[in-house]
Order: sequence, then C-alpha cells, then structure tokens
Amino acid sequence: MIDEITAVWITYNLTERTIEHLWIFSIALIAAIVAGVAIGLFIYRRRRYASPVFSSLNAVETFPDIALLVLLIPLAGIGTVPTIIACVLYSILPIARNTYTGLIFVSPDLLEVGRAMGLSERFILLKVRFPLAFPMIAGGIRIAIVFTMGIVTLGGIFGAGGLGAPLQTGINLIRPDIIFVAGIWVGILAVILDGIAGGIEASLKRRFGSW
Repeated sequence: MIDEITAVWITYNLTERTIEHLWIFSIALIAAIVAGVAIGLFIYRRRRYASPVFSSLNAVETFPDIALLVLLIPLAGIGTVPTIIACVLYSILPIARNTYTGLIFVSPDLLEVGRAMGLSERFILLKVRFPLAFPMIAGGIRIAIVFTMGIVTLGGIFGAGGLGAPLQTGINLIRPDIIFVAGIWVGILAVILDGIAGGIEASLKRRFGSW
C-alpha cells in the first residue's frame, strides 16, 4: 500500500502540485478576506445597503460552482484566474456577514465608555469595534477556507493546476489509485488548515471575548 501511494505521489508530482495548490489557495483566500472585510465595513457604515448586498451574495452562493467556473471562462479564460475569481465570489459572504455582525453587536457599555472618554467614532471603530469583532471575523474566514479549498480543487478540471489536476487525470484514466491518493491528501490539507483557523479563532475568543 505504501509503495503504491509513493509511486502515485512521485509519478504525478504531488509535492509540486501541493505547493501550486496552496499558492492558488492563499491568493484566493487573501483576496476574499480583503473583499469580505471591506464589504462588511461598507455595509456597517451604510446599513441601508445591508439587505440588497447580502441578498446578492446569497444568490451567488446558490449558483453551482462548476456552472460559475464555466461562465467565467469567456471572461477570464481557462486556468488560475477564473478559479481565483470563483473562490473569492463564494468566500466573500461568510467573511462579510461576520464582519458586519461583529462590528454591529459590540457591547453598548464599551462604546459608552469610549464616548465618555472623548474618543471619536473613527477611533472607536478602529480600536474598539474591530478588535472585538476579530473572533467573529475569524469564524467567517474559517468557513471561507473550506469553500476556497474545494473550489481550488475543482479548478484543476479547468486547467488551474494544483491537486485538482491529478484528480482529473485519475478520472479520465479511470485510475482509482490516483483519485484515492490525491483526494485523501486534499482532505487532509483541508482538515489541517481548518484546525489552524480553529486555533486562531479560539485564541482570539480568549483574548477579545466570544459572541
């Protein structure tokens, strides 16, 4: 069994594919975090837009991921770019929603203390609301990690590379051994990344409190 796994690993360059996979994953996740936090902050400051923004993001979530990747091909071509775009579109919602929720539901007592000290609303936002929202934001990022890992893997079917490429090869050649090794490894990576995110979330909850 070990020999077969090793043979598949070496033959299909799974070390190189893993590095490629994690590189695409990292770019997509960072872009999703930046976009999600920015949207969450935007609708916190302009709350009348919260409902239409979240409705639009929910609509994206209901769209099949394969169909979205296919629709992106005429706009972004085949490969890494449409995969990253799809990852970002699917991962924005949990980050934006948790950012918005975290900023909104800060203890009124803490806000009153800040205002009583003469702090500006901008200072309170940056030094009170955001730090207290960190655990909530981390929870949204943790959900986004799972979404992103799955879509990056799926993107291998559309030429994005990463660990989706050997999976596609295994499907095309009807090779259960390739599918098994690559699929299990993707699952292990997802569990590891989720564990890291969970540890960070727990640390932030201990420091800043839990909702």
